[in-house]
Amino acid sequence: MALTDWTAHHGDFFADTSCVVTGGAGFIGFHLCEALLSLGGSVTVLDDLSRGSAENVEALRARGGDRLAFSEHSIVDGARTRDTLAGADFVFHQAAWGSVPGSVDDPAGYHAVNTTGTMNVLEAARDGGVKRVMFAASSSAYGDTEVLPKVETMPVLPRSPYAANKVACEAMVRAWACSYGRAGGRGDLDTVSLRYFNIFGPRQNANSAYAAVIAAFAKALLNGERPKIHGDGTQSRDFTFVDNAVHANLLAARSDGTLGGAVFNVACGEAVTINELAERMASLLGRPDLTPEHGLDRAGDVKHSLADLDAARAALGYEPVVDFEAGLAATVAWYRESLAAATA
Repeated sequence: MALTDWTAHHGDFFADTSCVVTGGAGFIGFHLCEALLSLGGSVTVLDDLSRGSAENVEALRARGGDRLAFSEHSIVDGARTRDTLAGADFVFHQAAWGSVPGSVDDPAGYHAVNTTGTMNVLEAARDGGVKRVMFAASSSAYGDTEVLPKVETMPVLPRSPYAANKVACEAMVRAWACSYGRAGGRGDLDTVSLRYFNIFGPRQNANSAYAAVIAAFAKALLNGERPKIHGDGTQSRDFTFVDNAVHANLLAARSDGTLGGAVFNVACGEAVTINELAERMASLLGRPDLTPEHGLDRAGDVKHSLADLDAARAALGYEPVVDFEAGLAATVAWYRESLAAATA
């Protein structure tokens, strides 16, 4: 349920292009595939369905017909990844294990998928003649510095294995552009890292033990339960509706210049505390009586997160296309409808 008219923003640029979306059966990947299909592109979803869903693939196939292909495997499988990416114009690399607490529990598994898997994607892109790889980086790279807003030139200070994975991948994304691309290397591959800030929206999984906060709050409230907050709730986040992440990826793919592995923040530039979020969601769902329960802080979490968008504006022409309030209302409505359909 995109809130954005993609053609109005991106015209016919992606018509007849060949795109691969790793993790395309997942939350952000699905929305990116949907946008690319609406813009006339041919899309291959690369996903092992360990985090993504077969239902998302079928929904995309219904929309895209023969312009949608599905390659079911993990990016850990370098040979199959190379086959899947061969001949693609653009690769949108969204595949990852994406939880801070999950990575604290299983650092080796996260490293294998997130870090080694990204190297496999970059090597496959280099071998397959891909023009540009868009990498889903993370604001967790900034760590818990008190300086706000977060600017791309700040030192990286990862506090979790997941964040460390993403920082390592950013380094590889830049290195592959410099070694094998237009940024001074031997080849034509270009790359870019997009640091996402707390992306949310329809189809985000609310049933995982590591569910993102908006999805987890929606599930609790719709089930008549008090939402659970880790810590005192004064921590803040730059919550970013998923259409903004899609828009940033499309802008990066379209960029005329050489990006050379550069890093750009993708966010709305607005801080919202977790306590404020819980109150707004309870109000939207007509359950202001369900006040949050507070528990212990989680290992690896950061206190505050707010993005500076100047670099993305200057290099990509990025501006948020959906603000927090509109995105939250649409997301809450989707969860309400989804739960009603599941219990019908």
